[in-house]
Amino acid sequence: MSEQWRAQFDAEVSFANGGGLSTEGFRLDIPGREISDEDLGALLVRHLGLLMVAEVRVRNKTIIQEPHKGGRGVTGAQPAGPATGRRLVELSHVISDGMVTLPGWPGPRITDWLTREASRAHYAPGTEFHVGKIEMIANTGTYVDTPSHRWADGADLTGVPIERLADLPGLVVRVPAGTRAVDRLLLAPYDLTGRAVLLHTGWNAHFGTDRYAGSDAPYLTGGGARALADAGAALVGIDSINIDDMSPAGGGERPAHSVLLAAGIPIVEHLTGLDALPPEGFRFTAAPPRVAGMGTFPVRAFATVDA
Repeated sequence: MSEQWRAQFDAEVSFANGGGLSTEGFRLDIPGREISDEDLGALLVRHLGLLMVAEVRVRNKTIIQEPHKGGRGVTGAQPAGPATGRRLVELSHVISDGMVTLPGWPGPRITDWLTREASRAHYAPGTEFHVGKIEMIANTGTYVDTPSHRWADGADLTGVPIERLADLPGLVVRVPAGTRAVDRLLLAPYDLTGRAVLLHTGWNAHFGTDRYAGSDAPYLTGGGARALADAGAALVGIDSINIDDMSPAGGGERPAHSVLLAAGIPIVEHLTGLDALPPEGFRFTAAPPRVAGMGTFPVRAFATVDA
């Protein structure tokens, strides 16, 4: 048998929704002769398939080398099969005249460019049309951020492949109520590779109110963003005001944007309706128009769910 590095350790696990778990002398296969306590804690969470973990405290860690004897792997869900009796789930906010997406930022102005009455002079009797006009900033409603939103040399709306925005296998990560920071431990149980990872915080319930931009809005930590990038997530979405911490404690830094967009992973913010989705077994789409020179634009986000 080939030699395999393993860590033996004690651990105390606390959960975001209360309670805890302790282990003594637990052994896990590790990829090399060294591993940090943080990485070992995340590996434990994934190995056991634990959900809603708030913290893992590792003690008495030793690294041993012994013949590999096999172990229990944690496998992700298989891709959904052919759609039979599928349904569509709307996941984007309605854009309306004057609506507020980000407090202090201008809302859209929706007007007529050509009214039905004025159009009658151009067409045969009984024929009329309406042509609307909208003036808005790109960060309106539910929108996608592409790399050029954060990085000057990043791909804009025309440079992100449609395969990164449409018909993606989806995964919903349910965030415990009252949890602000979505970190790598909350993500550790899931198979993130190639998925549209949607963070369901429930914060969309406050959309359009003063509380939506409050300092208690949920967000993704820099460590969580690195875990998603390292795993090869295809897209990351959230139903909160921003994927980063916008409170004064965030200090104006945007680690989640920086890490994800540097890795070419699109971000969809201001999602809604994630409570109507199953944890997996659906396809996700959030495709904007191909506007050259823009890094952000509203999307019609939706999911296709197999019956």
